[in-house]
Amino acid sequence: MRAVVYDRYGPPDVLGVEEIPVPSPGAKQVLVEIVATSINLSDWEGLTGSPGYARLGGLRAPRRRVLGSDIAGRIAAVGSDVTRFRVGDDVYGDNLALLGGFAEYTVAAETALAHKPAELTFAEASTLPQSGPIALQGTARASHGQRVLINGAGGGTGSLAIQLATLAGAHVTGVDNTGKLDFMRRLGADNVLDYRTTDFTRVEPFDLVLDLVAHRSAFAYRRSLARGGHYLAVGGTVRAMLGLLTIGTAIGLSTGRRLGVLVVKPGPAHFQPVAERCVTGDLRIHIDRTFPLEEVPQALAYVGGGQALGKVVITP
Repeated sequence: MRAVVYDRYGPPDVLGVEEIPVPSPGAKQVLVEIVATSINLSDWEGLTGSPGYARLGGLRAPRRRVLGSDIAGRIAAVGSDVTRFRVGDDVYGDNLALLGGFAEYTVAAETALAHKPAELTFAEASTLPQSGPIALQGTARASHGQRVLINGAGGGTGSLAIQLATLAGAHVTGVDNTGKLDFMRRLGADNVLDYRTTDFTRVEPFDLVLDLVAHRSAFAYRRSLARGGHYLAVGGTVRAMLGLLTIGTAIGLSTGRRLGVLVVKPGPAHFQPVAERCVTGDLRIHIDRTFPLEEVPQALAYVGGGQALGKVVITP
């Protein structure tokens, strides 16, 4: 089968298309014929090996040769102990543990997948397994009249988070680069900020901040919160994350403001509710571009450069 592989961390040009053997599923695994795989920021981090936590399990070299976690496709084979799926079933899921989505086939644990809703295309379904739970859990505290800010709101997770917070009745501020301001407004953001020209921690105090790209000090983030407010970081630099887990906790206890890292609960129980809301029309999935397997390097560069409006999908 064809797969996009790499053997060292680096820029997109370390990737190449190779013919490799089709993997065989274990007892509790399935073989999935890939129809679509969406790109997450975690794929870019896994490619470059930065931030440092992206190298967990592979300090000097990648732990897996093939990236791609958010997959959608058809069951091609099942392990001996698999009970939930049959050959031919349409499925989707977050295969972060095993990766392998940038290929024609990959192996996934039975527990990582769910049956694909017939109302969603494979490409649409592939956008939800990782970004959906982050957006849903990150905005769970949003309520009517609250001031909610989402940093990195123009990407896949942020585009869902804007819609979820808006549906909750919150006043939503989206932060991203200037090329995404109109996009965030169309999603429902009441206010938009270009992070290159405006420091959101000095604009106004917010009741909830969901930060998808944390890189500042805990003291700056405390400044962005109203008393009783919550700041939740999902991704960012190692320094920022460690600061939030240590200094941020102490600041929160002493000032009545909660700062921390959102520990996301993954899996079908957490991405299926988002898919259901997409099926009913409450949420819109925005796919910016699709790329063939041979253009995974270009697709990753597009996402890593912060250009994508919503999600980017690979279609082998």
